[in-house]
Amino acid sequence: METIWRPTSELIEKSNINKMMRSLGLSDYQAFWRWSVDQRSVFWEKTVEALQIPFKKSYDQILDISKGVHQPIWLKGADMNIVDACFQNDPEHISVITQNEQGEIEKISQRELLALTNQIANGFLNLALKKGDAIAIDMPMNYLSVAIYLAGIKAGLVVATIADSFTPKEISVRLKITQPKIIFTQDFILRAGKFIPLYAKIKESKATKAIVVKSTNNEIELRSQDIFFRDFISENKLFNSVSCHPEDPINILFSSGTTGEPKAIPWTHITPIKSASDGYYHQNIKPAHVVCWPTNLGWMMGPWLVFATLINKASIALYPGAPMEEGFGKFIENAKVTMLGVVPSMVRHWKSSGIMERFNWNSIQCFSSTGEVSNPQEMAYLMKLGGNKPVIEYCGGTEIGGGYVTSTMVQDNIPSTFSTQALGTEFVLLNEQKIQANKGEVFIIPPSIGLSNFLLNKNNYEVYYRDTPNYQGKITRRHGDELELLENGYYRAHGRVDDAMNLGGIKVSSVQIEEVLNTLDFVRESAAIAVSPENGGPSELVVFYVPTSELQDGIDNVIIANKKIKEDLNPLFKIKQMIELEQLPRTASGKIMRRVLRDQIQK
Repeated sequence: METIWRPTSELIEKSNINKMMRSLGLSDYQAFWRWSVDQRSVFWEKTVEALQIPFKKSYDQILDISKGVHQPIWLKGADMNIVDACFQNDPEHISVITQNEQGEIEKISQRELLALTNQIANGFLNLALKKGDAIAIDMPMNYLSVAIYLAGIKAGLVVATIADSFTPKEISVRLKITQPKIIFTQDFILRAGKFIPLYAKIKESKATKAIVVKSTNNEIELRSQDIFFRDFISENKLFNSVSCHPEDPINILFSSGTTGEPKAIPWTHITPIKSASDGYYHQNIKPAHVVCWPTNLGWMMGPWLVFATLINKASIALYPGAPMEEGFGKFIENAKVTMLGVVPSMVRHWKSSGIMERFNWNSIQCFSSTGEVSNPQEMAYLMKLGGNKPVIEYCGGTEIGGGYVTSTMVQDNIPSTFSTQALGTEFVLLNEQKIQANKGEVFIIPPSIGLSNFLLNKNNYEVYYRDTPNYQGKITRRHGDELELLENGYYRAHGRVDDAMNLGGIKVSSVQIEEVLNTLDFVRESAAIAVSPENGGPSELVVFYVPTSELQDGIDNVIIANKKIKEDLNPLFKIKQMIELEQLPRTASGKIMRRVLRDQIQK
């Protein structure tokens, strides 16, 4: 493995990590990480202080584990609203950078974002919504959806965020779980020059009262209960944030596990501290920086982007189109983005097409990659696009609020490897015999700010702690990723060990895909697995299936199956290969042995 990027002494000296290390009298990064997990209470107390998290009533105790490390109480006794931490800059500081329809850069100040956030929060009062009520957002990630998101939390509401790529059926599932009083959406999404209906999907999902943003001149007919956003928003630009308990939920995000229904994971007023701390330490976000990460509020990196950027007093860059198109590259150049987040499949497209090579991305100080296993050649290519800048590999989860393994700006950067366990977070790798090994399943050692304490529709203890092994007398929390510890102390990802997979940066369970495919006429039963390409990179979807009758041409079956997945699940999921079997391998209890299938195809 070759080191492609090495930090300069000046960069190390000025880094946020070094600032904290100096205050502790430490000069070695590994000693700092060790201290951060050995002295967790002190680490998080100093991190909360460094991030300048404001409180309406300060905490009595940073961490109380009297109920056990699997059920910690953080910021005990405090009153707060985490949105207050997002508006601590100079009023004229640029909070959001975006682009208008003419392709011109638009800059929105903190004063303007705060005013819009307050107008929306007052709109909730006009609808008689009260603290603890749920609302939903199913919109592209833009300036307005960010303001709606912040306003909901500021008003003491719980925001259920739904990715705009979901089908009406998937939207309906999420609305049934969260029961929002209203849902925000928009008429159409403009992508690749096409108007894609969004409000129509909301209607088909039988959603509750919708607040509809008009983004085009196309005519739409509202249902009787729905209203346009212009008729919802208040003129009042003043609003005091609602005082909340740190563990009050602010956001319901969805993450697939090993069952069909997605886990509904609440983020609390505490969770964004984890997002912001990772951004502070690992992506080295500072007030002068511009942070761009193409994502959606329905995926954890959407809220992560909001909090990691605004709490660190930087600027969010939001591109209105798709990151695969040429206009995105121009936007990164014009917005002078300093930290660009990616999904590896995005980089694969850029490399194969060469579409971004003509742009000047020298303002970028680092990239960050998450969502899929990356490929070293593609990450090395990405580094060159920015004039040889490092890629902060970053892996975590919705139920973590950020990452558990990552890289830093103060260590050598080797493509597609992680240089460290995340600060304030510790894990161990265990093999199938639950013995510590250099390659194995990730088990997190609690507690850490960000780790979920409860789930909306499942039992948090059953999902993450039931029957997990003890490690040196410590309780462990299952996560499901497989990592390898390399000879140089870095880590390499090997995907999932359970039945969940990442496809195009989206986490989905095998069961969800199989439920859709099993409705096809020619499929008796199926097993979906994610396979890592031989040279590394984003996982590919392979389906094993038992046929019901004589089959059509195999290529046609893939086309038919992909069409079904696009209509019923997500248009971003694509089957690479379908393999016919006489029967699926099963355990004695009847469970499909997907690991056997995965091993079979990767031989």
